[in-house]
Amino acid sequence: MQPIDVLIVDDSVFMRRIISDLISEDTGFRVVGTAKNGREAIEMVKRLKPHVMTLDVEMPEMNGLEALRIIMKENPLPVIMLSSLTQEGASETIKALELGAVDFIGKPSGSISLDLHKVKESLLEKLHIAAGTNVSKLPKPFVAPAAPLKKVPVPAVVPPKMVERLQAESNTTFDHLVAIGTSTGGPRALHEVLSGIPGSFPAPVVIVQHMPPNFTKSLSQRLNTISGLHVVEAENGMVLESGMAYVAPGGYHMTIARNGTSSYKVHLSQEDPRAGHRPSVDVMFESLLPLKELKRHIVLMTGMGSDGAKGMLALKQAGALTTIAESEETCIVYGMPRAAVELKCVTHVLPQQEIARQLIHSVNTKI
Repeated sequence: MQPIDVLIVDDSVFMRRIISDLISEDTGFRVVGTAKNGREAIEMVKRLKPHVMTLDVEMPEMNGLEALRIIMKENPLPVIMLSSLTQEGASETIKALELGAVDFIGKPSGSISLDLHKVKESLLEKLHIAAGTNVSKLPKPFVAPAAPLKKVPVPAVVPPKMVERLQAESNTTFDHLVAIGTSTGGPRALHEVLSGIPGSFPAPVVIVQHMPPNFTKSLSQRLNTISGLHVVEAENGMVLESGMAYVAPGGYHMTIARNGTSSYKVHLSQEDPRAGHRPSVDVMFESLLPLKELKRHIVLMTGMGSDGAKGMLALKQAGALTTIAESEETCIVYGMPRAAVELKCVTHVLPQQEIARQLIHSVNTKI
C-alpha cells in the first residue's frame, strides 16, 4: 500500500522538524516536502502533488489564509490548519475552515512548543481522515452581504413599550424548533445552511458543533455575520427566541428545557463527555424528547463517528416532523449522517446547499 504524501507548511524551522518527526512515526505517511510560507506552499503543491497538507496561519510573505484561498481554487487538496489556541487564532481558523480546510490542530503554547507532542494522536488521526476526503466536490461557500439585515424596523407610531412587549411575546412563543448536530467539516456546512435562513424564521435553531472552547465563540460570531438569524454562543439560562441560533459552547453539554408554561431555556453542564464528546449531539437531541408540543426538525451533518444518530432515531419515534441527514456528496466525513441513515430514521437525505430550503419549507408548511 502506497504511503500518504504530506506537505508541511510552517515558518518555524523547529516546528517543521517537530511536525515531520511526529508524522514520520506513522509508516502510513511520507513527508514529501516542507515550506516556510504560503508562496512556497502554492508552488510545492503544484510540483509535489501531496495527498494532504498541514498549514500554519501566520507566516511571512504570504499567510496561510491567502495560500489556502489560492490552493483550494487551483489545486484543491485536504488541508489541516495549525492554529494557536487564542481568540485571534480561533477566528482565523474559522475562516480557514470556511475556505475549505478539513480540520485544525491547536498549537498548545504558540508556534514553537514541545507541547505539540501532546497532540500527536489527534494530528495523525485527523491526517488519516483528511487524506480520505475529496474537498474538490464541495460547493463554494455562500458569500453574504457585509451587513445582512437582521430585523424589520417597527413603525414609529407604535408605542415603544408596547413594541418591546409584543416582540418578546412573539419571539419566545413558537411552535417549531430546529436542532442541528455536526462535527468535522461542520463550520463550512453551517455557513451554507445558516446563510440560507432568513431573520424572519419562526423558530429557534440550536446547534452542537464538536469544537474546543474559544473556537465555538468565534464560530458563532462568524456565522452571525453571514446569516439573517442572530447567531450567538449559548449561555446558561438563555430563553430561546425565534429568529435566533444558539451554538453550544466548547466544553459544555447543551440541553433545552421548558421554562414555565410558555417558553424554553438553555441549560449548560460539564457532565462527563458522551462517547468522547462534550458538547454531545445525542445529549442535546435527547433533551428534546419531552418537548412533544413542539414541531421538531432535526438535522445531522458532516462528521466522524455516530454522535446524534441514536438521538435522531429516538426523536423520530417520539414524533419529530423532519429528520434530515446531509448526503455523502457534500460531507467532508460521511460518518454521523451515515449512522442515522443506517438506523432508518431519516426523512430527507440532502446535500448541504438544499438543507436550508427544506427547513424553511417544513417550518412553514401547515399541518
